[in-house]
Amino acid sequence: MKKILGLSAYYHDSAAALIIDGKIIAAAQEERFTRKKHDPSFPAAAIAYCLQEANISLQEIDSVVFYDKPLIKFERLLETYIAYAPRGIASFVAAMPVWLKEKLYLKATLKKQLATLGRCKVADLPSLLFSEHHQSHAASAFFPSPYQKAAVLCLDGVGEWATTSAWLGDGDKLTPLWDINFPHSLGLLYSAFTYFTGFKVNSGEYKLMGLAPYGEPKYVDLILDNLLDLKDDGTFRLNMQYFNYCTGLTMTNKRFAKLFGRPARQPESPLTQQEMDIAASIQVVTEKVVQRLAATIYKETGADYLCLAGGVALNCVSNGKLLANSPFKDIWIQPAAGDAGGAIGAALTVWHDYYQGARSVESGDAMQGAYLGPAYSAAEARQQLSQSGAVFEELNDTQLLPRLADLLADENVLGWCQGRMEFGPRSLGGRSIIGDPRSTKMQSIMNLKIKYRESFRPFAPSVLAERVSDYFELKTGQRSPYMLLVAPIKKSLRIAMSDQQQQLFGIDKLNIKRSELPAVTHVDYSARVQTVHPDTNPRYYALLKAFEEKTGCAVLVNTSFNVRGEPIVCTPEDAYRCFMRTEMDYLVVGNFLMAKKDQPVWEQDEAWKNEFELD
Repeated sequence: MKKILGLSAYYHDSAAALIIDGKIIAAAQEERFTRKKHDPSFPAAAIAYCLQEANISLQEIDSVVFYDKPLIKFERLLETYIAYAPRGIASFVAAMPVWLKEKLYLKATLKKQLATLGRCKVADLPSLLFSEHHQSHAASAFFPSPYQKAAVLCLDGVGEWATTSAWLGDGDKLTPLWDINFPHSLGLLYSAFTYFTGFKVNSGEYKLMGLAPYGEPKYVDLILDNLLDLKDDGTFRLNMQYFNYCTGLTMTNKRFAKLFGRPARQPESPLTQQEMDIAASIQVVTEKVVQRLAATIYKETGADYLCLAGGVALNCVSNGKLLANSPFKDIWIQPAAGDAGGAIGAALTVWHDYYQGARSVESGDAMQGAYLGPAYSAAEARQQLSQSGAVFEELNDTQLLPRLADLLADENVLGWCQGRMEFGPRSLGGRSIIGDPRSTKMQSIMNLKIKYRESFRPFAPSVLAERVSDYFELKTGQRSPYMLLVAPIKKSLRIAMSDQQQQLFGIDKLNIKRSELPAVTHVDYSARVQTVHPDTNPRYYALLKAFEEKTGCAVLVNTSFNVRGEPIVCTPEDAYRCFMRTEMDYLVVGNFLMAKKDQPVWEQDEAWKNEFELD
């Protein structure tokens, strides 16, 4: 029995994953335990959880594997600074101390921190191995997928050198085909536009994607003529005269600003139609690149299926277009497609390549619905809620689920903390905030009074898997368990806009009722779909069934159980604290139900509220 611990750390979204004989036992991001969003630090708490889940010690692990090779990354950093010298001296001076102090000696740093965590000597630690960044991404995409053979496409900002890579997975083998190297990066191009439109790089890309349908893609030709040399086969080169990320402390430069006739938007300043048009344009360009690359890989491999990983694979709009327009029969996307998922990929690489371990292909996939984090027993939940001062009642399922269906049908917003926590950036019915998708006010309530985030951002529908084609333009049986595919709302459910409404631009489009499910219908009649399956989340499935029996609607609004700027909740205590800080109406943790009106007065932290409240 081989026990492998995969680690991702020190850049953003640190995580740990435990694989035993090729099976994923546990995986979690460090941010969920430390409560620091995108926490890049050594994932001590995540490692401790993984070991606890398997009831083993660190000394019982056979190998620890890190998800990339820092020395090669340092080589790329030095070569880049030399190539652009003397420009970039400020960036070089800013970057070097952390490299010379920590990252250059990462092997020693990891061993020291592992020894501290394991309370043992460095000599007693398991072997320490290193995977390559894109190899970790590719392994996380293919090995857990439901395919015996598939093409694999990885797209992100940058690993060591690669920014785009193509692979062929067959059985338990993963073969590299080709790559595109730094500084030419689709991920960094999208992040440059994230920065230019005033959002935070490495977290605001979702906002840019959500803003795109409010705009018109007016700048597509401008981007393709000046910024991106895109070939018919999808390969590309960036015109680095417009970008600053190689040598500066910003993503774009004055030449980029001149091209668009304005400086970068200041964060939190009012959004204009131009930002919306820019967002629409870079989204179209991204889709063009991804679709051309996928078509090329299909021609080269002849594979029927495609697997995706890397940060760009979290662009669910692009994924939906790819599914609808590519020659592949189906696609599968790693739910933790960013750096956190590299922990799983690195561990699986060691299992299949280093230990020559066998691979078994699961009918759905091997990610177990991404429910790989900690769960809390009824006794643990009772203790945490009682210590928090919560007032609750305990109901059995036959009482609880119909009651929740009634509450949801009355337009109440519920916090839902059940079973194992999700791995990856999406809440999937383990740590979710849920509501009635038929409500015309639900999107506004959730955005402004609960999530404390921008009003334009859409919400996702959770739908009973067997009824997905009743509500969305997806084929019967199409799986989308990880909320990574955007699809159009069924035409029969749409509400036609008047001539006057069709003349509206930008954010004025927001408050028009577009379908029978207005809370989950974006302004372009699309939705980010999550199919819910009884084999991976029977409890959330049962809630959806209860709501369907009450209302005839097999869909719920599902958004992550957190507020703007905070990680998704992990523990019952986290859930209660978030519940009390927002205007959620009810919280259900396991079989414990709490009504906001029954709770004691919460000592509101004004500094916290001021940080997250929107103007």
